[in-house]
Amino acid sequence: MTQGNHSTTVTQFILAGLTNKPELQLPLFLFFIGIYMFTVVGNLGMVMLIGLSSHLHTPMYYFLSSLSFIDLCQSTVITPKMLVNFVVQKNVISYPECMTQLYFFLVFVISECHMLAAMAYDHYVAICNPLLYNVTMSSQVCFWLIVGVYSMGLIGATVHTVCMLRILFCKVDKINHYFCDLFPLLELSCSSTFVNEVVVLCFSAFNILVPILTILSSYIFIIASILHIHSTEGRAKAFSTCSSHVSAVALFFGSAAFMYLQPSSVSSMDQGKVSSVFYTIIVPMLNPVIYSLRNKDVKLALNKLLEKRSIP
Repeated sequence: MTQGNHSTTVTQFILAGLTNKPELQLPLFLFFIGIYMFTVVGNLGMVMLIGLSSHLHTPMYYFLSSLSFIDLCQSTVITPKMLVNFVVQKNVISYPECMTQLYFFLVFVISECHMLAAMAYDHYVAICNPLLYNVTMSSQVCFWLIVGVYSMGLIGATVHTVCMLRILFCKVDKINHYFCDLFPLLELSCSSTFVNEVVVLCFSAFNILVPILTILSSYIFIIASILHIHSTEGRAKAFSTCSSHVSAVALFFGSAAFMYLQPSSVSSMDQGKVSSVFYTIIVPMLNPVIYSLRNKDVKLALNKLLEKRSIP
């Protein structure tokens, strides 16, 4: 493409949103604003509850608190702008805003991948080496694990965003998605996207497959340990501890892998929107429930906190 064609670069984009059917705009707006409110209350409440309850100051709950913070931030980066699309004819986002949204979305989605792996390792140590748990999962180890999780997110997001900044966008400015994501943006490029697609596939493979392998290997050892437990009650308790984590991992990684572990030429953006809704909106809403609100320790901490507030 000639230099003259490059002179008309795009300075803003239009987000197509989830649907263009007018009759669905209001129901979807009410549905997703309800989900967002539940997500904010659930995750912010979990962070505050863990921070205020001294008996929840353990490695498992530090990881849960970090996961809730990640989910809260990820949902806040995506959902408010998506809600705008239901109440305006054109949901315009400037080029700098789009790149900023892309960057922070990637920071938190990559961090969640590795946080889920860290939580699986925590379960492995708790079940397979309970006597060494306090030594293996010391506060210093937990701190560096969490630092490593966020570092992975920052590095991955920086690489993807820098690669996206070298892409030239011209003429077409409508993103067939409800937020600025990698593949929908690459579809609008009027320059070569080969390097970007290679980077996306390599980093996606690393940030999805490495945590999945960590989780799988952890649960192989966990299942082997559970089978050696003679007490039926002990087995049931161990399985109950892990079942919520497994279901959330399957939902998050399944939808993320469907979106990113395939070339953009063979992926459908309409299908991608559906899978994106799961890991950007539904999973952050469900995590406080499946990880924490079903937990007896969390319920006990919540009851104690409410009792203290009710005492004059």
